[in-house]
Amino acid sequence: MLLGVHVSIAGHIYESINRAAALGCNTMQIFSRDPQQWRKAKIKPEDVEEFQSRRRKYNISPVFIHVPYLINLASPYNILYQGSIRAYIEDLREADLLGADYIVTHMGSHKESGEEKGINRITQAVNKILDKTRGMKVGVLLENTSGSGSWLGYKFEHQKQVIDGIEDKNRVGICLDTCHAYAAGYDLASPEGYKKTISELDRLVGLKLLKLVHINDTADKLGSRRDRHEHIGKGNIKLAGFKRLVNDSRLKDAAFILETPKDSDNADLINLDTVRKLKK
Repeated sequence: MLLGVHVSIAGHIYESINRAAALGCNTMQIFSRDPQQWRKAKIKPEDVEEFQSRRRKYNISPVFIHVPYLINLASPYNILYQGSIRAYIEDLREADLLGADYIVTHMGSHKESGEEKGINRITQAVNKILDKTRGMKVGVLLENTSGSGSWLGYKFEHQKQVIDGIEDKNRVGICLDTCHAYAAGYDLASPEGYKKTISELDRLVGLKLLKLVHINDTADKLGSRRDRHEHIGKGNIKLAGFKRLVNDSRLKDAAFILETPKDSDNADLINLDTVRKLKK
């Protein structure tokens, strides 16, 4: 099983590799820079080299980089939209230098301009981004959302529509966040709801495109549209729901990354141990 956590890049970006390895992870996710700010500086070549060296040493693969929250590829506001595209291209180039495998992105907010317009905007943006980074191996993963406010991606039809409009589909896949899905109304807690959810995802998008599962419990009720991650088994999806998920043979090639609360020094270890015990 490919199992890891979202780890900090505090200090130097290459220290994230050691943090993942210390937790017994064989995959990991990071922010390559401050997720709440626009880029201030490029990663130093020596840091890139050390990141790659440590990754080889500990055999961490695949590596996922989550794009910063400020990027909005569905924005109707042209300054933010064009700035987001430029920042995304920079992040992809940096991910390529680091040797990362995928960049994970929320699908953006249409800011009350309407879902159709928002989906068209993100489709055009991804096409431009892929064209400007042609020849790179780094893939782009579209993550589902809880659907709060004007956020796109709360139903799998949105991911399907965007992917259908992508000209070069070779580098595009999806990320399934369990907390977001449950908050958006996909019942991952019950056997019937799980079966329906995975079947719908396969029918609309295709499980072959599922490269990453953000495995998070949720503190809120089904369909709440609230994005509040909880420790595995401590929320509404419960242990039985996650046991079905991690033992689904159709998902065996996907990586599982925890984004659970880090409210204690051993929180990641406890959540990792919980997931490992669920695996048959």
